[in-house]
Amino acid sequence: MKKTTIIGIAGGSASGKSTISKKLKEQFENENSVTIIRQDDYYKDQSHLSMEERIQTNYDHPFAFDNDLFIEQLHQLCNGIPVDKPTYDFVNHTRSNVTERIMPSDVIVIEGLFILEDEAIRNLCDIRVFVDTDADTRFIRRLVRDVKKRGRTLDSVITQYTQTVKAMHNTFVEPSKKYADIIILEGGHNQVAIDLLTTKISSIIQANML
Repeated sequence: MKKTTIIGIAGGSASGKSTISKKLKEQFENENSVTIIRQDDYYKDQSHLSMEERIQTNYDHPFAFDNDLFIEQLHQLCNGIPVDKPTYDFVNHTRSNVTERIMPSDVIVIEGLFILEDEAIRNLCDIRVFVDTDADTRFIRRLVRDVKKRGRTLDSVITQYTQTVKAMHNTFVEPSKKYADIIILEGGHNQVAIDLLTTKISSIIQANML
């Protein structure tokens, strides 16, 4: 059986993790050899909580994620077993009823805040990447994203950032940079780094064809 290579991409909120993942996927769109999985889709189900309680959840703490399911499904994919990946409803702050069928592939790119922070997830990664982007840039990107795409208000984004996001980044995310094999500055704007990862992925796919 072909070996599945897992590339883990970590970094702060709105650092450019998803942009890099998307650009990598675009390079192999017609080959079905690269799969992108976001850790954000593994936020814990909160359907048993009231909306007020859901809003109070610290979404920037590792405990907010169902990493047991994340790891279980990664193992299944590496063993050639398709999975039904959960998806998250960011407007209602809970897991969606919609799942996404994910098929095994040569390369799985996993991206999220705590990919390198969690030892069990980190150890599954063959290549560990940390996206290092200036804090002001990350805040502005997060503000625009959460207001436009996640139904947040301006005040709620600012409050969340000052009360939890910044502190959680400094406590959990930033220290995980030491585990990275590759550090990418400025996220999706670093075309040189993206080209290097693309070349590596191409070599992995070619090796699996032999």
